[in-house]
Amino acid sequence: MRKTAMTQQAGKIPTQLGPDEAVESRSSMVAGPGGAFVQAAVAGPGEVPGEAEHVIPGAGPTLRPGERPTVRLRDTGPDDPPRYAPEWLELREGADAAARAVELLDPLRIRLANLPGKAGIVVHDLGCGTGSMGRWLAPRLDGAQHWILHDRDPYLLHFAAVAAPRSGADGSRVSTETRRGDVGRLTPDALAGASLVTASALLDVLTREEIDTLAAACTGAGCPALLTLSVAGRVDLTPSHPLDAEIAEAFNAHQRLGGLLGPDAVTAACEAFSERGATVRLHPSPWRLGPTESALTAQWLRGWVGAAVEQRPELRERADRYLSERLAACAAGELRVVVHHTDLLALSRPTGGAS
Repeated sequence: MRKTAMTQQAGKIPTQLGPDEAVESRSSMVAGPGGAFVQAAVAGPGEVPGEAEHVIPGAGPTLRPGERPTVRLRDTGPDDPPRYAPEWLELREGADAAARAVELLDPLRIRLANLPGKAGIVVHDLGCGTGSMGRWLAPRLDGAQHWILHDRDPYLLHFAAVAAPRSGADGSRVSTETRRGDVGRLTPDALAGASLVTASALLDVLTREEIDTLAAACTGAGCPALLTLSVAGRVDLTPSHPLDAEIAEAFNAHQRLGGLLGPDAVTAACEAFSERGATVRLHPSPWRLGPTESALTAQWLRGWVGAAVEQRPELRERADRYLSERLAACAAGELRVVVHHTDLLALSRPTGGAS
């Protein structure tokens, strides 16, 4: 099998898997928005898939039979397939960057500026994927930074390290290392010396127990947490359609399968951090998708509708017509979508473990 070409230029990730990788599996479980897993057929050479089936191969975690759909950062074997394709992460990176709440950065900067010591800050980025959070945040923070990138997938960790930023807002050096681990076993000791914990699109694919573990680790280490782009369970489409609300309700139910919190995650995280003495701030961070984001909108639509149909198979006939109409409007530049998310900043009480 040909290997994917990898760029050495910071800030870039590969835009396309090689053709062998793209057709390796004819039928796979893929994740759409918010980690919703749906069955998606993959087109081979010369095939033209139906509109409802054409999803970027691996546009999210690819599940093995019986595996729980989550982005837990557990160790896996050397032959474990990538859970998130770089194509999907690159496709959404611009919308993610535009959505993240810059309003939370000033209170974060104040906290980081008041940390003891002058050796710079240490950031743990959980479920880092290809490193989009670091590319967004590091250039917005002053001072030397050391980013520790956590993900279960060594394939994505490599991309994250290669494409990591090299300097902060004031030109100070940014360094990077990568780690594989399990967010379900995160402890204050694992965060010893941490100045900040970050994550993007992570909370909604965790269980309540995992969120409690994350909050306990952050507050126990005395470090703030910036947790962005958690789904809020609301979507606005313009023009509207009579089936919008029914699809959204079924999708939200799909998000909660297997004990995952989905749109309830932010509330659970607020409770978990507040109960442990942290000050929590929330701010909306919606995707605003218009004609210039049509490729992302089309992929999001397929995942959103596909998850709804998987949750409620009786919707299939109506949902297929709905999806065809929505994709046609998207292609014509006539569809606008707001996918609501929430960003959370938890400011834990400083301890001797924070640096």
